[in-house]
Amino acid sequence: MKNYIRLIHTPIGKMIAAADENAITSLDFTNESELIQNSDTPLLLRLDKELHEYFAGKRKVFTLPLSVQGTPFQKQVWETLLTIPYGITISYASEAERFGNPKAIRAVASANGRNPIAILIPCHRVIASDGTLGGYSGGIEKKEFLLELEQKFAL
Repeated sequence: MKNYIRLIHTPIGKMIAAADENAITSLDFTNESELIQNSDTPLLLRLDKELHEYFAGKRKVFTLPLSVQGTPFQKQVWETLLTIPYGITISYASEAERFGNPKAIRAVASANGRNPIAILIPCHRVIASDGTLGGYSGGIEKKEFLLELEQKFAL
């Protein structure tokens, strides 16, 4: 299956997206400044559009098909993340409970850190039980921005 890539500029930095013919396969922050041959495949153009709507506060739900590579455990954790509504945060402990294994807090948090599709699979909505932000593969400042953005437009 062919893979397509696209560099997407967002208010919190550049992101590199990948897709096959059927679904978005990854979305991550990048510092790469090398030239990327941007694909104009319809899925990546829709992703670009939906991300811009999200950052403008006009989109709360993404409509793109997703296809993730990971262990069965990771895939189940990422499915759990998709149940967290826009503008809402939950703790890692609550996520482990939703996942169905309250004792798996560390394993769930570890799977969150390996989330291959940032923002669309909203691991940024999971925070520590004490209210601190916890970790984020894109950096805490990006997580903070995303949470503040969602709070601003959640109403």
